[in-house]
Amino acid sequence: MYTTDNKVASSRDNHTSPHVLIVDDEPDIIELLELTLARMGMHVVSAMNINDAKQSLQSNQFQLCLTDMHLPDGNGLDLVKYIVNHCADLPVAVITAYGTTENAVAALKAGAFDYLAKPVSLKQLRSLVKSALSLPPIIQAENETEITTPSKTTQRTLLGESPPMCQLRATIEKLSRSQAAVYVSGESGSGKELATRMIHERSARREQAFVPVNCGAIPDNLMESEFFGYKKGAFTGADKDQNGFFQAADGGTLFLDEVADLPLTMQVKLLRVIQEKKVRRIGDTQEEQVDVRIISASHKKLNACVAEGQFRQDLYYRLNVIELNMPPLRDMQEDIPLIAETILTRLCEEMGRPSCNLKKDAMTALTQYDFPGNVRELENILERTLALCSDEKIGRHELQLIPKETLQNTVDDAIQVVSSQGLPLQDYLDRLEKESIVNALEQSKYNRTAAAKTLGITVRSMRYRMERLGLNEKK
Repeated sequence: MYTTDNKVASSRDNHTSPHVLIVDDEPDIIELLELTLARMGMHVVSAMNINDAKQSLQSNQFQLCLTDMHLPDGNGLDLVKYIVNHCADLPVAVITAYGTTENAVAALKAGAFDYLAKPVSLKQLRSLVKSALSLPPIIQAENETEITTPSKTTQRTLLGESPPMCQLRATIEKLSRSQAAVYVSGESGSGKELATRMIHERSARREQAFVPVNCGAIPDNLMESEFFGYKKGAFTGADKDQNGFFQAADGGTLFLDEVADLPLTMQVKLLRVIQEKKVRRIGDTQEEQVDVRIISASHKKLNACVAEGQFRQDLYYRLNVIELNMPPLRDMQEDIPLIAETILTRLCEEMGRPSCNLKKDAMTALTQYDFPGNVRELENILERTLALCSDEKIGRHELQLIPKETLQNTVDDAIQVVSSQGLPLQDYLDRLEKESIVNALEQSKYNRTAAAKTLGITVRSMRYRMERLGLNEKK
């Protein structure tokens, strides 16, 4: 174990300079990293094996660790796991041999902040170091209650103290200290975008852009130009250079919502951008480097889409390095009172009306409700109730909840109608679907995006269903 050259080290104040631990058994790599980091104002300590690295970790306070994957006395993953367990606030990045993406993915899943491929790019190294050193401190458990109270609005958060919610917030905290691609799964309305924004706002990228994209809402013929941008004159109407989503999110986070709706041709192009970290605008001959963290989500089961041939397996593994599953609201019944009161307070403020409260019978009804639409459905119920009720106290009757038994009876009635009228099941289902779409369009004044959100489907799916059912935009 040794440090940087004494002349370099002595010229800097080691008490104020960030301390970096390098673990590698190749002297040339160590020398390259030491010189680069010293020029960045870092104080560097080096170790050539895991045992020496652990001793340094026990006797020094570091702000970053860089470790090779293959070491004389073990695997770099072992050191990553040790740091995660004993130095939770220390970001660690691994250096992997070129092309060994499996090792990089394994390191990210183990808790590594990021990875570098050999030969080490000094530009990528500097970017990684700056990102790692800008990570915010870990939120301590005793402060968790503070950020979950309705009055705390400086940072988005998921409300509740149920075991699933506490586990979810703890996982989000870990993911925010990583650069790994995250796939957020869960039912519609369960808060996937909110969780994604929380990851971004607690990450080293929090000062840069967060760009949300609904993949199901972009027409196929515009998809490439929307994602990658275009050069002036690339096609008719391209009167100036235009950035795409990747350029807009450079340095930040790109959130691909409903990623399962991407057409296969676009999946191929997206895979290449993720692998190469470069994009080429339409009409351009040169590629440009982009530094984007991708977080994706879908209410569909992405592995089922892969099995059905609707989603590329190689892209699935690139996007789903780490999966974050959003629990449904029905599994967190003890959190419903806090969530409901918080939403109610916000809605009253937005409507400019006096604060309202839920009566005991109303709160009991909500905690016993199944919420197939999750938090989004809860918000819709409360918004509808406030629009129809002028009282400051809201009772069970004003909520107009549909009991689970009634829903089951509706299904049973539908089966009976199909049987008694001799109507083919698909025709009956089409009729119900058509009525639901028409009602949603009428309620939204024919805003198809709003209608699709009400129905819990994507705009692309909405358009397809309308065409299949012979519906135009107004009728």
